Amino acid sequence: MTAHDGTTLDRLFETIAARTHADPASSYTAKLLSQGTERAAQKLGEEALETALAAAAGRRAAVVSESADLLYHLLVVWASTSVAPAEVWAELARREGTSGLSEKAQRPRK
Repeated sequence: MTAHDGTTLDRLFETIAARTHADPASSYTAKLLSQGTERAAQKLGEEALETALAAAAGRRAAVVSESADLLYHLLVVWASTSVAPAEVWAELARREGTSGLSEKAQRPRK
């Protein structure tokens, strides 16, 4: 197994961002982006559900495949909402070493 530090996701995000102005007829990414954030978010939710169902069913290969789809669609949502991966990496770094329960308790209530 190889460790990855986010560079693969950074490269994928760059590809997705570059497709923002591509022809939707020739690029699935361009088509999805042209349909707006709501559609991209819907696809993200579908992929999250498919990943969760595969995990619950113990289908390891499907978890791998669906996780790749989930990450792709997450990056499409980031591109659609002008969120840069570096912003997310910085937030993860900020949380590093903090108990998940403590971090969650510090969040503002919604």
